[in-house]
Order: sequence, then C-alpha cells, then structure tokens
Amino acid sequence: MKHLVELLVHNVMGFGHESALGHTINFFIYDSIKLLFLLVAMIYILSFLRTYVPEDKLRKYLGGNNKVLAAFFAALFGALTPFCTCSSIPIFISLFKLRLPIAALFAFLITSPLVNQYVVAIMPGMIGIKITLIYVSLGLAMGVGGGLFLDKLGVQKHFEMDFAPEGEQILPKIKTTKDRNNFAIDEVKDIVKKLWKWLLLGVGIGAIIHNFIPRESIIYLTELTKPFDVIIITLIAIPMYGSCIAVIPIAIALFKKGIALGTAFAFMMSFSGLSFPEAVILRRVMNLKLIGMFFAIVFVGIVLIGYILNFLQPYITNY
Repeated sequence: MKHLVELLVHNVMGFGHESALGHTINFFIYDSIKLLFLLVAMIYILSFLRTYVPEDKLRKYLGGNNKVLAAFFAALFGALTPFCTCSSIPIFISLFKLRLPIAALFAFLITSPLVNQYVVAIMPGMIGIKITLIYVSLGLAMGVGGGLFLDKLGVQKHFEMDFAPEGEQILPKIKTTKDRNNFAIDEVKDIVKKLWKWLLLGVGIGAIIHNFIPRESIIYLTELTKPFDVIIITLIAIPMYGSCIAVIPIAIALFKKGIALGTAFAFMMSFSGLSFPEAVILRRVMNLKLIGMFFAIVFVGIVLIGYILNFLQPYITNY
C-alpha cells in the first residue's frame, strides 16, 4: 500500500521525490487509509466483544466492595469506550446512577478519553507496541490512582445530583451473534461518521508538522522551556480541545520532529483529556470545587506521565 501511494504521488501526480508538498500529500494519503482501516477494524472488534458484558455484570465488577478492583475495572471499561471527554460524561452520569463507588466513577472519567480503542488501534502502527503498552499502563494507573484519591477525599458531598434508586441500562441486551454483528456494524457507522473528519484533520496537521515545520524550531522551543516543557505544553493544550482521534497523529508527528516523547504525549493527553467544554457539562453533575479538584488531579497526572515517558525515552525508543 505504501509503495502504491508513493507511485500515485510521485509518478501520477508528478511531485518530485524531494518535494516537501509531495511528501506531505504522501503522508496524508497513506496514513489516512491506514488509520481509517485500523479504526474500523478495532471499533467493530471491541463493540462486538462489549455486547458480551451485560449490565448486571457491569454493576457487579464496577461496584464491588474492593475499591481498588472496582476502580481498575472501571478504568479498563473506560479504555474500551471510544469517547473523548465530553462524550464520556453521559456514560459517567449513567454509571453514577448505578450507585457505583466514587473511585470507579472517576477512574472511568479519567481513563476514557486518555486511553481508548483509538490509541490501541492507531498508536502501535505509528510508534510501536512497546511505547503504546507503556502509555496504556500509565494511563490506567492514572485513572485508578486518581479515582481512589478523589474517593479518599470524600467528594460525594460535592455532587449536585443524587444517586437514582434504579440504574439505567448502559449496554443493550443482545443475545444472538447476528444481533452482536449488527450492533458492531452500527457502532462502526455511527462512530466513523462522527469522527472521520477529525481523523483527516489530525493526519493533515500531522503531515504539515512533519514535512513543513523546521525540526530545529520545534527543538528550540522545547529546549527553551526545559525543565518545564511538559507543564507548559499541557497548559497550552487545554483550550485546544478537539477529538482524541485528531490529536494522536499530531502528537506522533511532533515526537518524530524532535520533541521529547513525554512532552508530545502530555500535549496529546491534555488535548483530549481536559477541556473547557468538559467543565461546562460537568457543572450539571458536580459543583465548581469538585470540578477544580478533578482537573487538578488529571493535570498533575498528565504532567507526571509526561516526565516519566521523557525519563524512559532512551530505553524504549530508537529516537
């Protein structure tokens, strides 16, 4: 496929092999096809598997007496949901109404936008499975730790809605293989329809960064702000909210241009995991004090993961 795209760009379209624009178009076409294929395949597989988890089992695993296990399973569930921050909140509210522990609720809310099926589907092919596994592990740890910390603080009093006496259905009641297949196909259609523009936008920006922005300029900016580069880039990314699928190729392009691994990933995590729109929607559920506490914990977690990845970079990459 990569060879065919190169033939199309350089031979059919007439861009020279030394053309920055030609390399940008080549990057855009190849990565768009690859990421769309991976996205469709992963959404179908995970949506199909998700139908095997009925609501009563979900309540059992996410609402058990062991808060650590409950938080872990909630974080894992968040990692399997294809949502960014704002899209995760309706699920968070439904889980809240299921009377789940605070640790589990926030473990899901933290993990869902940071570690999701897009990451699992896209990142191994772009940056390698080793880095992806380390990132996923750190993201899950951040969700579990953040959830347990907020639970320890006793933040339930800061919610502005009460636990409902009865839970709401989260997953559909599907029994046959045909139903599961239809559900998975519908999920693919619905999610890809909403996100394909974001994916192409992200790949396009990544292609421009990769081929047009001078490597020296990026390195200079990150070097200039060290050792606070992770903190600064995390703050910069918060108002730049967008789809988590759009930012992955941007972060990878920044990394391959010379920005430290953890700094690039801090940008990606803050871009997808913290946002002003999220704060506005959460105001329906919790007061400003709890929103501030939640944002502060996620911010600190992102910064810590960024510095950890920067420390590990010489041992886990060839860059």
